[in-house]
Amino acid sequence: MTERVTAEQVDAAMSYHELLVPALMDDWAPRVAEAAGIRPGDRVLDVACGTGVLTRAAASRAGPSGTVTGLDLNPGMLRVAARLSPTLRWQQGTAQALPFADRSFDAVVSQFGLMFFPDRVTALREMKRVLGPGGRLAVAVWGSLAVTPAYAAEVALVERLAGETAADPLRAPFALGDEQHMAALLAEAGITGARVALEQGRGRFPSIRVMVEADLRGWLPLMGVVLDEPLIQDILRQAETVLRPFVSGAGAGVAFASPAVIASTGAPC
Repeated sequence: MTERVTAEQVDAAMSYHELLVPALMDDWAPRVAEAAGIRPGDRVLDVACGTGVLTRAAASRAGPSGTVTGLDLNPGMLRVAARLSPTLRWQQGTAQALPFADRSFDAVVSQFGLMFFPDRVTALREMKRVLGPGGRLAVAVWGSLAVTPAYAAEVALVERLAGETAADPLRAPFALGDEQHMAALLAEAGITGARVALEQGRGRFPSIRVMVEADLRGWLPLMGVVLDEPLIQDILRQAETVLRPFVSGAGAGVAFASPAVIASTGAPC
């Protein structure tokens, strides 16, 4: 299924799964699966599946008569995904050269991965290629930092204390969060008839510390950035002040706007 996996890769993927998935991604997976119109018996591909949150949502809709495959480049993500759902299909591969024959799937989905692909248009063309007649596509990307103020504040803090090398990977997830940009990418890839819309969502963490640690200890290591512990502690201390406006009610929980752009088509691509 995958190349040799290091303990560091698995640990980073597990941190991602435990810290970021429930806070940010669990609520979106059923929405993306619904946008793709997944039906019982469908053959489904989840591109950039990560630890499989959308893959599992797709499988629940496709049912026992369907087949669902999760594909990711990161072997640590796939190892964790396979531990969580050993009966699903997991395969390593790149979105720019999907290792599947033409017209292999009834639906292709991708949640919060397109922003990181080296060639986004080629990846979209590959998704189109593997769709059969009447195939449905649904791709989600995070809204821009302009509409996600909590993360805008965190990115500014990390850049001030740790520099651009640490801040840029935190900006990357929000790079495609504009409907016009997404529509242009789809058009360039030859995907027609898509609905592209900014949809509202909420991010939730039990505390400011957990929110920021999810990035400093979960996301940044996945992106190859490991900060020194004294720097991490300094960022965490200052985050308590910077992110205080997003603390919800009398408790210590953090809640904030976390919208996403979803592009979907129910017509043949």
